[in-house]
Amino acid sequence: MMALKLGAADTRLSVLCLGAHADDIEIGAGGTLLSLIARGMELDVVWCVMSASTDRRVEAESAARAFLQGARSQSIEVTAFRDGSFPSQYDGIKAWFENLKTRVKPDIILTHRRDDRHQDHREICQHTWSTFRNHMILEYEIPKWDGDLGQPNVYVPLPGEIMERKIDLLMKHFATQRSKAWFDEEVFRGLARLRGMECTAPERYAEAFVGRKLALAAP
Repeated sequence: MMALKLGAADTRLSVLCLGAHADDIEIGAGGTLLSLIARGMELDVVWCVMSASTDRRVEAESAARAFLQGARSQSIEVTAFRDGSFPSQYDGIKAWFENLKTRVKPDIILTHRRDDRHQDHREICQHTWSTFRNHMILEYEIPKWDGDLGQPNVYVPLPGEIMERKIDLLMKHFATQRSKAWFDEEVFRGLARLRGMECTAPERYAEAFVGRKLALAAP
């Protein structure tokens, strides 16, 4: 399969990462970010977590710094919207997104999948699309008990060492989640192996996204 590259090793890209909760971005797109940085791309990253309690806020900030080590620049924002009820906070979240639009000009946006069964995730995706109308938006996936994994159409093959680093960082920084059945090394590795098989990844693993609108530029 011919790969479409984002640019050369020294290409500078502005990336906006949006997650409803601490660990969402890391689970859904952490390997992609680690891989881009390792390839030498110059990333300016704005990393936004929309809901986190005191302990989760500490986890979110420390994990983001670890995943973004080596990025050209990073800005980490953790807001205080109420977990589990984002739809009822529509006006506040809408206002936050409108303010964000005045502060960032991303080349790529990583956000939740539109068909995710978690209401907070869907809400963030909805606001992403209604706020940013002329951007490359890639929707990442989160494995969970809902069994709502879909059929992605954009794949990022991951080197084996990047896959292992992603898992190591997840397990290190999110101690509050280790007791949950879905927060498991085999779950993360298994999903990446499945996506790697689907795109014939050279080193067997991949992260997958939904890209609803993509523009291809002629050489």
